[in-house]
Amino acid sequence: MQQSDAPTQSSVEQAIGETLRTLRTAADLTARELAARSGVSTAMISRIESAQVSASISTLTALSAALDVPLVRFFRDTDGRRGDYTVVRAGEGIRSRRLVESHVHDFENLAVHVRRDLQFEARIVTVTRQASSPPQYVGQGVVFVHILAGEAVYACGEDTVTLGVGDSVTLDAEMRHGFQAVLSDTLVFLTVQSERRR
Repeated sequence: MQQSDAPTQSSVEQAIGETLRTLRTAADLTARELAARSGVSTAMISRIESAQVSASISTLTALSAALDVPLVRFFRDTDGRRGDYTVVRAGEGIRSRRLVESHVHDFENLAVHVRRDLQFEARIVTVTRQASSPPQYVGQGVVFVHILAGEAVYACGEDTVTLGVGDSVTLDAEMRHGFQAVLSDTLVFLTVQSERRR
């Protein structure tokens, strides 16, 4: 007998519960606060999140409205067989050059993945030491930087850190950030940014 790949009822409930918990915490809401917004009891929210009950469509509709997400978001992770992936072979990323006033740096785009709720970007950036200062950024989400070659001073808000090969920094993109000075002739780094989409 061939085994079915269809998701089981318990796996569907678990996926919906995990999604609800993720969306609630991303919105920085307690179960009690979400209950007040949605009209769904705190106990029911807890039971859904722990996969103890099968939530009705009307309950999920109320929760989706309170969280400002589409109803279908609760079901996207119920079937792990569906999704997108991209493979970029060595040296095959999309190469670009960024000009910011008199400053120039080159980057290789490795990944851009956009879902309804999330945007993820990864690139390798090459910067040479220049008379002009590198740009500073303010954005959304989280930024990760990992040094592959060279040394530089990186600004995280009012603080600065010196980063060399193998060093990494992770920060909230809402804070002003970016390289303040390139100390070596060439700096190469991997940068990854992920942000929530509304």
